[in-house]
Amino acid sequence: MSSVIQTRRIAVLIPCLNEEATIAVVVRDVRSLLPEAIVYVYDNNSTDATSKRAQSAGAVVHYELLQGKGNVVRRMFADIEADIYVLIDGDGAHNVADMPKMIKKLIDDQLDMVSGVRVPQDKNAYRKGHRFGNTLLTFIVGLFFGSAFKDVLSGYRVFSRRFVKSFPVLSTGFEIETELAIHALEMRMRVAEVETVVKKRVKGSKSKLHTYKDGLRILRTIFMLVKEERPLLFFAILGVVLGIASIILALPVVFFFLETGTVQRLPTLLLSMGLMLMGFLSFTSGMILGTVTRGRREMKRLFFLAHPGPHEKGQSVVVKE
Repeated sequence: MSSVIQTRRIAVLIPCLNEEATIAVVVRDVRSLLPEAIVYVYDNNSTDATSKRAQSAGAVVHYELLQGKGNVVRRMFADIEADIYVLIDGDGAHNVADMPKMIKKLIDDQLDMVSGVRVPQDKNAYRKGHRFGNTLLTFIVGLFFGSAFKDVLSGYRVFSRRFVKSFPVLSTGFEIETELAIHALEMRMRVAEVETVVKKRVKGSKSKLHTYKDGLRILRTIFMLVKEERPLLFFAILGVVLGIASIILALPVVFFFLETGTVQRLPTLLLSMGLMLMGFLSFTSGMILGTVTRGRREMKRLFFLAHPGPHEKGQSVVVKE
């Protein structure tokens, strides 16, 4: 491990729920590779011996009573002070050996987040449903926010301090990974991805991610973030839909009026007028909220810049007079 990495305060954050079969191995592997790092395990109401095995392996164990990975990450980011943060799952699926490489890339390239792109060790290491869902959600995020990521749902990431301390965690569950990616894209942070092998789960370890239930929650999160971070686009699309519906309803009434000189189906005409007014109101709301969002983004950017970046600790700048 390079001396550059050794000069940093590194915190390895491991959210856990019923991972007694793997957590001790993960903690020992991390401590072997990064002996100067502090390993924090946050137990999210486990019913097995996860916390005891993590503590016996040398981790600092904390507890989060609010259920859900997003709630755990929120507590981790709020509690822990460090220069570099590593987020990794406690199921043993991620390749711990790639951790120093990811940290070094963050430092050398002056990045704020390095995300691990999961490469399956074998076909059973990464379920087809999860792989398809990840591809679909990554495409949707890229469509609305930019295509900086190949694996938007990766749970293996390295962050700078200013990323962690400027990130307002709003998610409660597995949608936290999507929120992390969109936050980086919205703040125009420098990010990168590193391929990392994902291994098959060991016997006794089960995935907590439900393909359909959590997939729908992630879709809902993307929908809400588009509304909040891209309000002009969101409400403009809604306005166009309402406008098209209004025109479709009004056309038969207009054609009949041109032929006979009389207005038939007055309720339909009133509904059409209402939909068109709602469309214009939606577009106007998007313009106003777009201005508000820009101001909020500027404040977030200033708060982000108030924290130290991933530059070398103790580095000085000489100014010639």
